[in-house]
Amino acid sequence: MSGLPAHSSQQSPPVEAEYTAAHPPAHKPDPTLASNASQGRQSSSSASAAAELARLKISLRNAIRQFPDFPSPGILFEDILPIFADPSLHEALVRALELHVSQSYEKPDVVVGLDARGFLFGPSLALRLGAGFVPVRKQGKLPGPCETAGFQKEYGEDFFQMQADGVKPGQKVLVVDDIIATGGSAAAAGSLVKKLGGTLLGYVFILELDFLQGRAKLDAPVYTLLSSQEK
Repeated sequence: MSGLPAHSSQQSPPVEAEYTAAHPPAHKPDPTLASNASQGRQSSSSASAAAELARLKISLRNAIRQFPDFPSPGILFEDILPIFADPSLHEALVRALELHVSQSYEKPDVVVGLDARGFLFGPSLALRLGAGFVPVRKQGKLPGPCETAGFQKEYGEDFFQMQADGVKPGQKVLVVDDIIATGGSAAAAGSLVKKLGGTLLGYVFILELDFLQGRAKLDAPVYTLLSSQEK
Protein backbone atom coordinates (compact mmCIF):
# COMPACT_ATOMS: atom_id res chain seq x y z
CA MET A 1 0.00 0.00 0.00
CA SER A 2 1.44 3.22 -1.05
CA GLY A 3 1.61 5.92 1.66
CA LEU A 4 0.88 9.62 1.38
CA PRO A 5 3.93 11.93 1.44
CA ALA A 6 4.74 12.98 4.96
CA HIS A 7 4.19 16.66 5.91
CA SER A 8 7.43 18.39 6.90
CA SER A 9 7.50 19.74 10.45
CA GLN A 10 9.79 22.62 9.39
CA GLN A 11 8.07 25.91 8.54
CA SER A 12 9.19 28.00 5.61
CA PRO A 13 10.62 31.42 6.51
CA PRO A 14 8.15 34.28 6.08
CA VAL A 15 8.23 35.89 2.68
CA GLU A 16 8.95 39.60 2.75
CA ALA A 17 6.17 41.64 1.26
CA GLU A 18 7.05 43.18 -2.05
CA TYR A 19 6.70 46.93 -2.26
CA THR A 20 4.18 47.95 -4.87
CA ALA A 21 2.44 51.11 -5.84
CA ALA A 22 -0.39 50.02 -3.57
CA HIS A 23 1.96 49.28 -0.68
CA PRO A 24 4.90 51.73 -0.84
CA PRO A 25 7.73 51.53 1.72
CA ALA A 26 7.52 53.63 4.84
CA HIS A 27 8.93 57.10 4.20
CA LYS A 28 12.26 57.87 5.85
CA PRO A 29 13.42 61.50 5.93
CA ASP A 30 16.60 62.25 4.06
CA PRO A 31 19.18 63.25 6.73
CA THR A 32 21.02 65.41 4.21
CA LEU A 33 17.89 67.42 3.44
CA ALA A 34 17.11 67.79 7.15
CA SER A 35 20.65 68.99 7.85
CA ASN A 36 20.53 71.48 4.97
CA ALA A 37 17.20 72.84 6.20
CA SER A 38 18.59 73.27 9.71
CA GLN A 39 21.67 75.07 8.41
CA GLY A 40 19.47 77.29 6.28
CA ARG A 41 17.40 78.32 9.29
CA GLN A 42 20.55 79.05 11.31
CA SER A 43 22.02 81.10 8.47
CA SER A 44 18.80 83.09 8.12
CA SER A 45 18.68 83.67 11.88
CA SER A 46 22.31 84.85 11.94
CA ALA A 47 21.71 87.23 9.04
CA SER A 48 18.64 88.67 10.76
CA ALA A 49 20.56 89.15 14.02
CA ALA A 50 23.44 90.83 12.17
CA ALA A 51 21.04 93.25 10.47
CA GLU A 52 19.36 94.08 13.77
CA LEU A 53 22.73 94.61 15.46
CA ALA A 54 23.84 96.98 12.68
CA ARG A 55 20.68 99.09 13.10
CA LEU A 56 21.12 99.27 16.87
CA LYS A 57 24.76 100.33 16.53
CA ILE A 58 23.80 103.31 14.37
CA SER A 59 21.27 104.55 16.93
CA LEU A 60 23.73 104.14 19.80
CA ARG A 61 26.63 105.79 17.99
CA ASN A 62 24.46 108.80 17.14
CA ALA A 63 23.47 109.20 20.80
CA ILE A 64 27.02 109.53 22.12
CA ARG A 65 28.30 113.07 22.66
CA GLN A 66 31.94 114.11 22.25
CA PHE A 67 33.70 116.78 24.33
CA PRO A 68 37.15 117.87 23.11
CA ASP A 69 39.87 118.63 25.67
CA PHE A 70 38.06 116.99 28.58
CA PRO A 71 39.15 116.19 31.23
CA SER A 72 42.49 117.51 29.95
CA PRO A 73 43.85 119.06 26.73
CA GLY A 74 44.16 116.63 23.84
CA ILE A 75 41.52 114.23 25.15
CA LEU A 76 38.29 113.64 23.21
CA PHE A 77 35.77 112.56 25.84
CA GLU A 78 33.01 110.18 24.73
CA ASP A 79 29.88 110.75 26.82
CA ILE A 80 27.70 107.62 26.90
CA LEU A 81 25.28 108.96 29.52
CA PRO A 82 22.61 110.05 26.97
CA ILE A 83 22.08 106.34 26.25
CA PHE A 84 20.95 105.76 29.81
CA ALA A 85 18.77 108.88 29.88
CA ASP A 86 16.57 107.40 27.14
CA PRO A 87 14.79 104.10 27.91
CA SER A 88 14.67 103.08 24.24
CA LEU A 89 18.42 103.65 23.84
CA HIS A 90 19.16 101.81 27.08
CA GLU A 91 17.13 98.88 25.75
CA ALA A 92 18.97 99.13 22.41
CA LEU A 93 22.33 98.88 24.18
CA VAL A 94 21.36 95.83 26.19
CA ARG A 95 19.80 94.17 23.14
CA ALA A 96 22.89 94.84 21.00
CA LEU A 97 25.20 93.33 23.60
CA GLU A 98 22.84 90.39 24.08
CA LEU A 99 22.89 89.68 20.33
CA HIS A 100 26.67 89.66 20.22
CA VAL A 101 27.21 87.62 23.38
CA SER A 102 24.63 84.98 22.48
CA GLN A 103 26.28 84.42 19.08
CA SER A 104 29.93 84.65 20.15
CA TYR A 105 30.29 83.07 23.59
CA GLU A 106 29.05 80.24 25.71
CA LYS A 107 26.27 81.31 28.05
CA PRO A 108 27.98 83.10 30.96
CA ASP A 109 27.17 82.26 34.55
CA VAL A 110 28.41 85.64 35.77
CA VAL A 111 28.82 89.11 34.29
CA VAL A 112 31.55 91.11 36.05
CA GLY A 113 31.26 94.90 35.79
CA LEU A 114 34.10 97.34 36.44
CA ASP A 115 33.86 100.31 38.78
CA ALA A 116 32.11 102.50 37.89
CA ARG A 117 30.53 102.63 34.43
CA GLY A 118 30.43 98.89 34.07
CA PHE A 119 27.73 99.16 36.73
CA LEU A 120 25.51 101.19 34.38
CA PHE A 121 24.72 98.32 32.02
CA GLY A 122 26.35 95.22 33.53
CA PRO A 123 23.38 94.29 35.76
CA SER A 124 20.87 94.81 32.91
CA LEU A 125 22.93 92.64 30.56
CA ALA A 126 23.36 89.95 33.22
CA LEU A 127 19.62 89.87 33.82
CA ARG A 128 18.94 89.56 30.07
CA LEU A 129 21.46 86.70 29.78
CA GLY A 130 20.14 84.88 32.83
CA ALA A 131 23.46 85.38 34.64
CA GLY A 132 24.51 86.79 37.98
CA PHE A 133 26.22 90.18 38.31
CA VAL A 134 29.37 90.74 40.36
CA PRO A 135 31.04 94.16 40.79
CA VAL A 136 34.76 94.88 40.76
CA ARG A 137 35.46 97.89 42.94
CA LYS A 138 38.34 100.09 44.04
CA GLN A 139 40.19 98.81 47.08
CA GLY A 140 38.40 99.34 50.40
CA LYS A 141 34.88 99.67 48.95
CA LEU A 142 33.66 96.08 49.44
CA PRO A 143 32.91 94.36 52.79
CA GLY A 144 34.11 90.93 53.84
CA PRO A 145 37.00 88.84 52.49
CA CYS A 146 38.21 90.09 49.10
CA GLU A 147 40.74 89.21 46.43
CA THR A 148 42.96 92.06 45.24
CA ALA A 149 44.74 92.80 41.96
CA GLY A 150 46.87 95.82 41.10
CA PHE A 151 47.13 97.74 37.85
CA GLN A 152 49.23 100.63 36.63
CA LYS A 153 47.74 104.08 36.10
CA GLU A 154 49.30 107.22 34.70
CA TYR A 155 50.38 108.49 38.12
CA GLY A 156 51.01 105.23 39.97
CA GLU A 157 49.48 101.90 40.92
CA ASP A 158 45.83 101.34 41.80
CA PHE A 159 43.99 98.28 43.10
CA PHE A 160 40.76 96.48 42.29
CA GLN A 161 38.94 94.08 44.57
CA MET A 162 36.26 91.42 44.22
CA GLN A 163 34.49 89.66 47.07
CA ALA A 164 36.03 86.23 47.60
CA ASP A 165 32.74 84.41 47.05
CA GLY A 166 31.67 86.50 44.05
CA VAL A 167 32.73 83.90 41.47
CA LYS A 168 32.63 80.16 42.11
CA PRO A 169 35.28 77.80 40.69
CA GLY A 170 34.37 76.71 37.17
CA GLN A 171 31.83 79.46 36.53
CA LYS A 172 31.98 81.07 33.09
CA VAL A 173 32.54 84.82 33.34
CA LEU A 174 32.18 87.80 30.99
CA VAL A 175 33.90 91.08 31.97
CA VAL A 176 32.22 94.33 30.84
CA ASP A 177 33.08 98.03 30.98
CA ASP A 178 32.19 101.18 29.06
CA ILE A 179 35.56 101.75 27.41
CA ILE A 180 38.95 100.10 27.00
CA ALA A 181 41.88 102.51 27.07
CA THR A 182 45.21 101.15 28.34
CA GLY A 183 43.62 97.84 29.32
CA GLY A 184 45.13 97.81 32.81
CA SER A 185 41.90 97.87 34.80
CA ALA A 186 40.26 95.22 32.60
CA ALA A 187 43.33 92.99 32.93
CA ALA A 188 43.14 93.34 36.72
CA ALA A 189 39.47 92.30 36.65
CA GLY A 190 40.35 89.27 34.53
CA SER A 191 43.09 88.39 37.01
CA LEU A 192 40.57 88.47 39.87
CA VAL A 193 38.22 86.15 37.98
CA LYS A 194 41.03 83.62 37.53
CA LYS A 195 42.16 83.91 41.15
CA LEU A 196 38.68 82.84 42.21
CA GLY A 197 38.73 79.88 39.83
CA GLY A 198 36.40 81.28 37.17
CA THR A 199 36.69 80.65 33.44
CA LEU A 200 37.14 83.93 31.57
CA LEU A 201 35.03 83.91 28.38
CA GLY A 202 36.05 87.37 27.21
CA TYR A 203 35.76 91.14 27.55
CA VAL A 204 32.99 93.35 26.18
CA PHE A 205 33.23 97.15 25.87
CA ILE A 206 31.07 99.87 24.36
CA LEU A 207 34.03 101.91 23.03
CA GLU A 208 37.78 101.55 22.53
CA LEU A 209 40.76 103.91 22.24
CA ASP A 210 42.63 102.01 19.53
CA PHE A 211 45.82 104.02 19.70
CA LEU A 212 46.46 102.96 23.32
CA GLN A 213 46.48 99.28 22.28
CA GLY A 214 44.85 98.17 25.51
CA ARG A 215 43.55 94.89 24.12
CA ALA A 216 47.15 93.65 23.84
CA LYS A 217 47.15 93.30 27.65
CA LEU A 218 44.10 91.04 27.68
CA ASP A 219 44.38 87.27 27.32
CA ALA A 220 40.78 86.53 26.29
CA PRO A 221 38.63 87.59 23.31
CA VAL A 222 37.87 91.34 23.20
CA TYR A 223 34.75 92.87 21.62
CA THR A 224 34.02 96.56 21.16
CA LEU A 225 30.40 97.34 20.29
CA LEU A 226 30.87 100.69 18.55
CA SER A 227 33.49 102.03 16.17
CA SER A 228 36.81 102.58 17.86
CA GLN A 229 38.25 106.02 18.47
CA GLU A 230 41.52 106.64 16.66
CA LYS A 231 44.20 109.05 17.77
